[in-house]
Amino acid sequence: MLKIIMMMIFMIPLCYNLYMYWMVQLMLFLMSFIFMIMVSNNSLFLNLSYFLGTDLMSWGLILLSMWICTLMLMASESIYKYNYSKYFFTFNIIMLLLLLTLSFSSLNLFYFYLFFEGSLIPTLFLIIGWGYQPERLQAGIYLLFYTLLASLPMLVSIFFLYNNLYTLFYLKLDYNNMNYLFYISMLIAFLVKMPMFMVHLWLPKAHVEAPISGSMILAGIMLKLGGYGMVRTLKMMISMNLNLSLIWMVISLVGGFLVSLICLRQTDLKSLIAYSSVCHMSLVILGIMTMTYWGFMGSYSLMIGHGLCSSGLFCLANISYERSSSRSLLINKGLMNFMPSMCLWWFLLSSSNMAAPPSLNLLGEISLLNSVIFWSWGSMFMLSLVSFFSAAYSLYLYSYSQHGFMYSGLYSFYNGNLREFMLLMLHWIPLNFLILKSDLCMLWL
Repeated sequence: MLKIIMMMIFMIPLCYNLYMYWMVQLMLFLMSFIFMIMVSNNSLFLNLSYFLGTDLMSWGLILLSMWICTLMLMASESIYKYNYSKYFFTFNIIMLLLLLTLSFSSLNLFYFYLFFEGSLIPTLFLIIGWGYQPERLQAGIYLLFYTLLASLPMLVSIFFLYNNLYTLFYLKLDYNNMNYLFYISMLIAFLVKMPMFMVHLWLPKAHVEAPISGSMILAGIMLKLGGYGMVRTLKMMISMNLNLSLIWMVISLVGGFLVSLICLRQTDLKSLIAYSSVCHMSLVILGIMTMTYWGFMGSYSLMIGHGLCSSGLFCLANISYERSSSRSLLINKGLMNFMPSMCLWWFLLSSSNMAAPPSLNLLGEISLLNSVIFWSWGSMFMLSLVSFFSAAYSLYLYSYSQHGFMYSGLYSFYNGNLREFMLLMLHWIPLNFLILKSDLCMLWL
C-alpha cells in the first residue's frame, strides 16, 4: 500500500510544473494499472502494514477512486485551457485521491474517521474555487454543515468505543454492550454521506454548483464512503441493527420512490442526475441494512456501477453545458441534430443508469431485489415502483435531451472531440465489461 501512497506524494511536485498536467494524468493511469495487479483472490486483507491494508472491497473502491480522479483531469480541459489556477487544481485532485486511498485502506476506525472528514476539504475547494455561480458558497456551507454536524457524534462514539475496548482495530471490533445512542450516532454520519432520503438536501445543491470534476468525485466516490463505512461498522452492531433496521429501510424505500418522482419534475440536467444518485443510494442502504450476503454483494456492485455510470452522465451534461452554457433541458433539447455521435453515448449511459444488461448496475440491482424481498415480502410493491420509475426518469433524460426540435437560439455549436469520446468510453467500458469478471463484486466477503 505504501508504494502507491508514496507514488502519489511524489506526484505533487509535478502538479506545479509547466504543461505537466498530462504527465500527472498518465501517471495516474499507470498507477491504476499497477494497482489492478495487486488484487487479492480471497476475502482476506492483503498489502498489510501497521495501519493500512486492503481487502477486496476496499481494493475495488480505491481502484474506482484512481480511475475517476484520472478521468477528472481529462474532463477539466477548460481549466487548463483558460488557466483557472490549474496548478492548484491538479494538486487538489492528487490530495483528494491520497485522502480517499488512505480512508479506504485504513484498518483503524479513528484513522478512517480522520481521512473520511479530511477528504471533505479538497471537495469543498473544488466547489468553492471552480464552481460556476455565486451560490456555490451556499452549496459549500450546506455540504460542510450536513456532513460535519452528522459526523461529530460519530467521533464521540469512537472515543466511547476505545474507552471500552482499548482498540479501534477493525478486525477486533466486537462490542456487545450496545445502546441506542451509540448505534444512531455511529450510523447517522454514514447515512448523511450516502445520502439517505430526508438528509439528502446538500447533494443536489452541491452537484448543481460544482464544476465537472467536483460532480464526478461527489457522485463517483464521496457517496461510496458512506456505504463503505456502514459495511465496516455494522458488524459490531448486528444485534442492535436487527431491531432498528426497519426504520432506515422504510425511509429508504419510500424515499427512493419519492425521489424518482422528483426526478421526473426536473428541468436541470445536473439536478436530475443528482436526484437519481439519491435514488440509487437508497437501494444501497436497503441492501446493507438487510445484513444478508446478497445484500452486501449487491450494494457493493451497485456502488461501483453507479460510480462509473453517474460520473459518465455528469460528463455528458458538462459536454452539453460547455456548448450551450446552460444546464436546462428546455435549451439542451434535440441534441441529436447537432451531435449525432454523442447521442449514442447518451443512450448507452442512460440505459446503464436504468440497469439494463450488460451493465454492472443490473447485477447490483438483481442482488438487491433478491435480498430485500427475502427480508420482507411487503417491500416488493415499493421496490417494483422504484425500479419502474428509475427506468422512467432515465428515458425522460435521454428522450428530452436528444429528441424533439432543437432550440432555435443556438447559433454556434460544434461536435464532440476525441478527448470527450475517450472520456465517455473510459466510463462505459469498465461499467459494462466488469460483469464478465463479476466474481470481484460478488465473492469478496
